[in-house]
Amino acid sequence: MTAAEDSPTRSVEVELKFDVDAGVAVPDWSAIPGVSAVSAGEVRSLDATYLDTADAALARHGYALRRRTGGPDAGWHIKGPRGADGGRVELHWPLGEPGVVPAGARAELAAVAGDAALTPLARIRNERTAYELTDSSGGVVAEFADDHVRTRDERSGAEREWHEWEIELGPAAPADPQWRATFFAAVEAAALAAGGRAAASDSKLARALGH
Repeated sequence: MTAAEDSPTRSVEVELKFDVDAGVAVPDWSAIPGVSAVSAGEVRSLDATYLDTADAALARHGYALRRRTGGPDAGWHIKGPRGADGGRVELHWPLGEPGVVPAGARAELAAVAGDAALTPLARIRNERTAYELTDSSGGVVAEFADDHVRTRDERSGAEREWHEWEIELGPAAPADPQWRATFFAAVEAAALAAGGRAAASDSKLARALGH
């Protein structure tokens, strides 16, 4: 493996989720502060396998490890514990081979997983329609995802299915906490008015596992 394959790209995920009944029309985001335009929807078929140790060491420490195909960020991802601002650091490596965890990812997780085997925990398949919310300069303030999710708990065999909305801050979103609070308050009001409701779980993986 090359040094480049060992070195991940890094981002911080700050998002808000809503549960919604099937068939409900997506909200009109054009009146949200800081949003000048909304792109046409892009359909993505995402298929992710999450792994953990036999005793769920990653989950117990707030980490998630997955290999996901489909979409612009296909590859291996580590999501870290949620911070005080609700964000999670996400590290990304190329897809590589199924079942072969990148050495860089193993190194990142060594403090919590040691050298324990990492085996399938859950499979999450998601038919997503993604929309970019852009500012007056064309920068992406946020991405809105209309998600139809099907999951399987690989250890219990339980299968689940639901529909959710997810909106995640983009690279053009200001870092100012007050701006973000105002933005998410407006997003929440628009989503609830359109038929959304508070999400039953703060992550797809937790919900797939019945949490």
